Amino acid sequence: MIALENLKKLSKETLPAVTVLTGEDLGQYQEMREALLSQIAFDPADLSYSYFDLSQDDYDSIQMDLESLPFFSDYKIVLLDNLLDLTTDKKAFLDDQSLKHLEAYLEHPVETTRLILLIPGKLDGKRRLVKLLKRDAQVFEAAPLKEADLRTYFQKQAHQDGMSFESGVFETLLRKSNFEFSATQKNLAFLKAYKSEGAISQEDIDEAVPKSLQDNIFDLSQLLLKGQIDQARSLVMDLRLQGEDEIKLIAVLLGQFRILTQVRILWQQGKSESQIVSDLSDYLGRRVNPYQIKYAMKDSRHLSLPLLYEFVTVLIETDYQIKSGLYDKAYLFDVALLKLVRAVA
Repeated sequence: MIALENLKKLSKETLPAVTVLTGEDLGQYQEMREALLSQIAFDPADLSYSYFDLSQDDYDSIQMDLESLPFFSDYKIVLLDNLLDLTTDKKAFLDDQSLKHLEAYLEHPVETTRLILLIPGKLDGKRRLVKLLKRDAQVFEAAPLKEADLRTYFQKQAHQDGMSFESGVFETLLRKSNFEFSATQKNLAFLKAYKSEGAISQEDIDEAVPKSLQDNIFDLSQLLLKGQIDQARSLVMDLRLQGEDEIKLIAVLLGQFRILTQVRILWQQGKSESQIVSDLSDYLGRRVNPYQIKYAMKDSRHLSLPLLYEFVTVLIETDYQIKSGLYDKAYLFDVALLKLVRAVA
């Protein structure tokens, strides 16, 4: 069960002394935050609640509120938002003295206070305060979901909303949403508003879910690999009318073919999907989306390395020519399209 589902069991009456809401999946974190505020019936006008934003409020007033007795109820609820000092972002809103005071409070919470810490981002596990929270507090962490958990959660949500999908269409929705929580939630809402009854089809997704630039560039890459130059030019013209610049188009297109090339090289070396994810994450210095690798393996399976090298080379050369002001960028981009189609033939 994911953290969001566990969180929904919490209520104002069952709040522990210290509750922590955190996580690096910010879309899921925001959903958890809204759910928690709703479940505890948070009302800023109610004097039994106190809300502080650590990016703005002074800790001295927070400390006084934490330790004071409630006036209108058996206990008070104190919310501290944006405690980013405890994340890997290394932002510092509290000085050392304030952090020591907070640590002292967490060691001995006031019985009549229910403290909620709202910490968007990834907790820094090396910090003493974080270790203390993990030991004593109830922590709800919006961690990136595994594919199976993401699928199960949104299948349940779609069922609760009375939505059904034709065979294979739900998988298309997840892929179009890049298997991201917030994007899947947003696209599911688009579909719900678009079609109130009947099974959702591929055509419904095409009509209701807005195409991202990544979607359009993927379509463009497929047209080029199939040698369909007229359709490719037509799509590029549409993108230009939408205000997309040739340099940006090249950057995204180059990113797609680079990842296909890298995946193809590692796959030919006998690396597994998980090893490719790990190797590319180390090489790029950031966590690579495993779903991107999964589909890149599928898409690159029938592409030769010489062809991929040619595509990457043409795009790099065109990018350099445009930035050097050799000719008009629209002309250079059209020439690049012709070169790419010729490489496929």
